[in-house]
Amino acid sequence: MISLFISFAVLFIGYILYGKAAEKVFSPDDRATPAVTVNDGVDFVPMKTWKAFLVQLLNIAGTGPIFGALMGAVFGPVVFLWIVFGSILGGAVHDYMSGMISSRHEGASIAELSGTYLGKTAKVLMRIFSVVLLVLCGTVFVTSPAGLLDKLTPAFMNGTFWTVIILAYYLLATLLPIDKLIGKLYPIFGILLITMAVAVIGGILFSGGKYIIPEISLQNLHPSGTPIWPYMFITVACGAVSGFHATQSPMIAKCIKSEKEGKKIFYGAMISESVIALVWAAAGVAFYGSTQLLSEALSGGASNVVYEISTGVLGIFGGILAVAGVIVCPITSGDTAFRSARLILAESFSLNQKSIKNRLLITIPLLLTGGLLTWFATTNDNGFQIIWRYFSWSNQTLAMIALWVSTAYLMKKGKCRFGSLITAFPAAFMTAVSITYILMSKEGFRINQTISYIVGIAIAVILFGIYLFSLLKNSKKA
Repeated sequence: MISLFISFAVLFIGYILYGKAAEKVFSPDDRATPAVTVNDGVDFVPMKTWKAFLVQLLNIAGTGPIFGALMGAVFGPVVFLWIVFGSILGGAVHDYMSGMISSRHEGASIAELSGTYLGKTAKVLMRIFSVVLLVLCGTVFVTSPAGLLDKLTPAFMNGTFWTVIILAYYLLATLLPIDKLIGKLYPIFGILLITMAVAVIGGILFSGGKYIIPEISLQNLHPSGTPIWPYMFITVACGAVSGFHATQSPMIAKCIKSEKEGKKIFYGAMISESVIALVWAAAGVAFYGSTQLLSEALSGGASNVVYEISTGVLGIFGGILAVAGVIVCPITSGDTAFRSARLILAESFSLNQKSIKNRLLITIPLLLTGGLLTWFATTNDNGFQIIWRYFSWSNQTLAMIALWVSTAYLMKKGKCRFGSLITAFPAAFMTAVSITYILMSKEGFRINQTISYIVGIAIAVILFGIYLFSLLKNSKKA
């Protein structure tokens, strides 16, 4: 229990100190933001700071910091360390830079920024990669809440019924101006999400000793012996480091009224998401008492685990409220996943999004694809797990790319070139994670573990070496 409180404290201190360091490296100023210079009334709409923060939090805090944290907790309380330090040193920096660099480029997507700083080939690949990730993400965020709602409603309101309802909502959220539906509902949902997280951890802490949160240990407690590296770092994406956020931050970058709000909105939302991830990781290991029992429970579906924890800790009424918060969480990321995909495709094909016709032209095919993937996930054994695994890997790979893009931006910025180390270190780390995982996992090439470790780390070291060489070379020229 002490470890959990220390983890919360470190996250808060990290926001104050390391968030300030990231802000200093970027150097926000008083220039007009895209929300002011463009302001098209659809995607570029000025928002108050508190509202932009809550919208950003709901955008990024989908199923990931809940389901991912629960699956990560199977490795034991070592997961607390990844959530805390991964967020402070990697995830929050990633989100802040993605949003602020986008703001400097009129709200450009991560795909367009990749083209600007890594070349035209990177732009084309990132357009494809990011849209695929977003559709996978949207599918995950249809399937999981539909499953939870199925448990809480009468029999005729089954998973298929709720899938159709959620997709219909996604259509509206993707099409309508951001301040008409998302801007009005998200602040309410944000308060609900935070309240539910507080309720769950409160139920665990004040259970009279019934639930015990273990202290942090480096021991791998995964019942199957799955290695922590790289699997835990892939499993727990949202809540620590998530490339999905690089697609969401540019959306809010179109709405901030001042660059100086960036730390509160982008860095702050990521730290808040990590608090939610800590809550659910702690709840998972405490409620079931062992990683073996947690793993067995997860084999029946993460939705079942969320339901069991919520009702077990808070009772039927409190449990329904808690599950309602968990339902809101993924839905409010799924809608913005499809919205971000629309914006990336609009950039790619130069389609002005002020026209409802152009928005429909992109949105309908996206939602149809999401619907087909949802059908696959719900009608095939392990369909959800298959989509989740590919989503998790592509998610962390996108984070790697976004961090290298941020590094290239900071290097070319001219001022404070060595400040680019703040993104280069996590970029190299995520490179090692992503490459190692795809080489050794059953979703990838299934190469020997030792070879995968050597190759993954070697590629990360080589890229970091190239970065250092370029950094020193440019510094000498300057």
